[in-house]
Amino acid sequence: MERIHDVAVQGVGTSDYGWFRNRRVESLAWEAVAEAVKDAGVAVEDIDAMIVGSVFGPPGIATRVQRGLGLPGIPLWTVEAACASGTAAYHRAVEAVGSGQYETVLVLGIEQMSTLFSGAIVPEATDPEGAAGLPLPGLYALQAQRYAAEHGVTPEQLAAIAVKNKANGTDNPRAHLREQPPSLQEVLESRMIVEPLTLLQCCPTTDGAGAAVVGRHRGSGTRDVLVRSSAYVSGQLWDQRSEHVWGFDPVVRAAEAAFAEAGVGISDIDVLEVHDAFTIGEVIALEALGLAPLGKGAELAPSGHTARDGAQPVNPSGGLLSRGHPLGATGTAQLAEIVWQLRGEAGARQVRRHRLGVVETMGGGAAGMDGNNCVVSVLEANR
Repeated sequence: MERIHDVAVQGVGTSDYGWFRNRRVESLAWEAVAEAVKDAGVAVEDIDAMIVGSVFGPPGIATRVQRGLGLPGIPLWTVEAACASGTAAYHRAVEAVGSGQYETVLVLGIEQMSTLFSGAIVPEATDPEGAAGLPLPGLYALQAQRYAAEHGVTPEQLAAIAVKNKANGTDNPRAHLREQPPSLQEVLESRMIVEPLTLLQCCPTTDGAGAAVVGRHRGSGTRDVLVRSSAYVSGQLWDQRSEHVWGFDPVVRAAEAAFAEAGVGISDIDVLEVHDAFTIGEVIALEALGLAPLGKGAELAPSGHTARDGAQPVNPSGGLLSRGHPLGATGTAQLAEIVWQLRGEAGARQVRRHRLGVVETMGGGAAGMDGNNCVVSVLEANR
């Protein structure tokens, strides 16, 4: 197998993010794909495989998108990996190109949640959480409560993450939420959802699509972004006796593999897009990635370290808290942002240092597991 370093993201594209109840879900996908293909400078007929990530997409969504793109006959897969569905599809594309199985793979993440949910996602009734009526906000709140008991975290530290990411989101023209950035006090005083998470510390349910063209690196004179590594892990057994809070260990394992393959450490990374469905999620993800010691991740946002003009900006797109969380499309949205950042094409969101970037997406959790899966990928600017 050839080294993964020969693989590049040649182009990316996304739809807008928001509630589009009156649109056909395929139209969101076509919008993202059209931009990605144009961005890559390839013809649709050059695509020789397609991988689609979606969680709640209607049965056959991938085939209907394929039909509309005029790509009959090529291999087509649909991946469901909870919140990491789009990144899992990307990971599989990287493997396929790196191994020489395919030359050019189209990755698509797609979700239309507004037609299914008006609030929190309804948990699976056959799981204990579902039987107890515990949706994901409750699960993350329990994560935050245990974290606070073991390490200490103040409401103000959690709220500072929402302030940072929502301020970033105002400069993202495609974000779902672009209202005036809230103050720390406004975040704290917003409606309590589940202690300690207030409304402004929770991501919205969102519709949207993101696409990427993955292929061989075409040389130093191109706009290709190199894939230094991509690691994918699934969850392990977990309960309240486990050493770490729910959702921590899958990110650790994926990060260790990704950094080892890339030959870099977390201190080398210039910009990150991480899974911040709830404010506590960013804390856990950054500690698991090694950006802060255990118990110190909540200090990063208040200190300015992860601000857009800080030492290592995190979620300059606005993250899930502002851009929204269209489950299957979240990973591809994160990927698009990092590609734009590494090219220096992020506009008002552009960070100063942008040679190496990281995407981290942790996918949900079935009962008794510490997360369904996690993808961590290291990308490098083509210079």
